Amino acid sequence: MNSATMSVTETRTEHVLDRLTMGLLLGFVAALQISIAVSQVLLAALLISWVALRIHDRTRPAAPPFFIALLAYGIFTLVSSVFSIDPRASFIDNKQLLLLAIVPAVYDIARGPRASSVAELLITVGAASALIGILQYGVLHYDNLGQRPQGTLTHYMTYSGALMLVTTTAAARIIFGARDRIWPSLVMPALVVALALTFTRNAWIGTCFATGLLFILKDFRLAAFLPVILAVLFMVAPEGVVNRLTSTFNAQDPGNQDRFAMIEVGARIVADHPLTGVGPNMVPRVYEQYRPDYAVNATNPHLHNVPLQIAAERGLPALALWLWFVGAVTLALFRMFRQGRERVLVATGLAAVAGMLAAGLFEYNFGDSEFLMLFLVLITLPFAAARQDHAAPARP
Repeated sequence: MNSATMSVTETRTEHVLDRLTMGLLLGFVAALQISIAVSQVLLAALLISWVALRIHDRTRPAAPPFFIALLAYGIFTLVSSVFSIDPRASFIDNKQLLLLAIVPAVYDIARGPRASSVAELLITVGAASALIGILQYGVLHYDNLGQRPQGTLTHYMTYSGALMLVTTTAAARIIFGARDRIWPSLVMPALVVALALTFTRNAWIGTCFATGLLFILKDFRLAAFLPVILAVLFMVAPEGVVNRLTSTFNAQDPGNQDRFAMIEVGARIVADHPLTGVGPNMVPRVYEQYRPDYAVNATNPHLHNVPLQIAAERGLPALALWLWFVGAVTLALFRMFRQGRERVLVATGLAAVAGMLAAGLFEYNFGDSEFLMLFLVLITLPFAAARQDHAAPARP
């Protein structure tokens, strides 16, 4: 076999691997809103295919600048597991750290115009998921706090968090897109209705903050429309949704009361274990020990607050590293936005961060695998789109 034939064969192999890897990425992203099991299988296949492509190309993987902070956070999570009250259980829980590989994989695979295709797929699958939630509410009577719409996912919190991210993705395309606004505009009503029908207040708050940020980034005066939009939604919402919204301001509401108790529990844990926390996934083990008398639930799986949960189970240094990650990705995205680079995807990334932070004050969304995977995809896409080496392998 001469050198020309070998070159053509290698190019053909690279092209096949590249097409396969991109197809697996699209399948993984679509499955995120359908099934956690399917998405994890596709993610494993995606990472294997991506590594094979990198080995074939003899190139090292790359990642956006913020990945250093995220990696440092992951490393310190392992350190906190060493000092956990049950190291074995904490290390088993650390399998979620493997999801951080999504960042370099998406950064490498979804280069250039591919990034927009991934975002469009997210909106399309989100629209179908929203319709399922609406049918569950209207037909199957998932219309109360004991039975809420959850789409095809395992929990209504996960479902509402995914809807929040997809809604802000569609909003960013409507507000900043120079074209391709029709489809997001058509599906936006379904996304908003499905999100409202989940009765999930943290996702409502996160969506409002993210949308408000998008308005401000576009034109500060547009922020005045947000209260008007909310007032209209309030007037047309079902009674159950209205009651759920007004309960946010009721200090005697059991859910609100228990969240105050969780803040106290978290503060006490941090005071006793400031450096490494009690260990990943160990908060339920010690919750009863720190539980105040006025707490509603005997125990809780987590503290329903991202910063507090991280500090309690991994320590204050881990919280500092996580804040470094949030600051790094936010600063990098703002710089790209000011430079006018990939504004639709950059605005989407900023909205995802704003939504995660606002909702994360009332729910440990950063610890939800489905939410985390979708979040990591959205904040990485702007950096992948902006890469200069975005050309796919040439067809032989």
